[in-house]
Amino acid sequence: MALHFERSEFDARLARLLAKMQEEKLDAMLLFAQESMFWLTGYDTFGYCFFQTLVVKADGTTVLLTRSADLRQAQLTSVISDIRIWVDRVNADPTLDLKELLVELDLLGRRIGVEYDTHGMTGRVARLLDNQISTFGQIVDASYLVSRLRLVKSPTEIAYVERAAALADDALDAALALIKPGADEADILAAMQGAIFSGGGDYPANEFIIGSGAEALLCRYKAGRRKLDANDQLTLEWAGAYAHYHAAMMRTVVIGDPTHRHRELYNACLETIQAIETVLKPGHTFGDVFDMHAKIMDERGLARHRLNACGYSLGARFSPSWMEHQMFHIGNPQEIEEGMSLFVHMIIMDSDTGTAMTLGQTYLTTSQAPKSLSRHQLEFLNR
Repeated sequence: MALHFERSEFDARLARLLAKMQEEKLDAMLLFAQESMFWLTGYDTFGYCFFQTLVVKADGTTVLLTRSADLRQAQLTSVISDIRIWVDRVNADPTLDLKELLVELDLLGRRIGVEYDTHGMTGRVARLLDNQISTFGQIVDASYLVSRLRLVKSPTEIAYVERAAALADDALDAALALIKPGADEADILAAMQGAIFSGGGDYPANEFIIGSGAEALLCRYKAGRRKLDANDQLTLEWAGAYAHYHAAMMRTVVIGDPTHRHRELYNACLETIQAIETVLKPGHTFGDVFDMHAKIMDERGLARHRLNACGYSLGARFSPSWMEHQMFHIGNPQEIEEGMSLFVHMIIMDSDTGTAMTLGQTYLTTSQAPKSLSRHQLEFLNR
């Protein structure tokens, strides 16, 4: 089998999940998040764009219900031994197949947790599922149960995150070698993604962000490319990806003569991220990280130009987003623990002057100060 982890690690993850299920008094879980299935069993597919679910019983039994196209995918990439197929057909309702499976597994009338908040669960599937099993037993929204277990990474996972971070650095090196007046965004983007593929990495879970000129103020990908002017700004957000584990980075590169505003905003980004490093450790919460971000930005008069979040947890993720559920935003009580991989980003978009400035990298939390996973310094980039 094409597994990224030893069987013992999957066994340990299942034990952690079962302990949490016992704590929550759940007789079974219906996993719809591809990340949950990958973490628990190694199952690696983009077939979650169709209906599939992994049933996990409190006794450790696991059964995958999926389509025929993913049968061999599950056999090759996972430790799942019991794989059931629902049949593609006109007006197919695979929740009927799921209900029959739950009856077979003696789960009628039991307390069942469901991962609703995931890209693998469409609104239509949620309605069909609720119609089928709402009277079947007690249904509980357990969307974040597995994602919280995944926050703290194992030593093998950390090795993958570190490899992803090295690939992210390689991508920045490839970009910086090309960025100059007249350079084409298409060539820069191709070089960045090519460096990751050449290094043995994967597709990222979402598109890289690249934008110059006025589009440097965007923090989302958009179609279309342009060439850099003699005096310009280029915002990049990307991630190295290895075995689906991500390490993200973000930079705004100034081409030609930097403006005073570029320097001013860069200094605010650097001061804020350095201050965040003092609270990015056990004993603090995700909310504390955001509070530090907001305090410094607002004291500098940048409240209108900053975002309402300044980063998030990273790990093994699938399209359409490499972001995990837990984010640095106001009031988030999630405690920071040793062994988390966390992306911190400073994003300032000054629409009044048309000036962009960003700075971001991924950290590994330790018992003390966080460890930056990038070999690049947080320097002002000017080409």
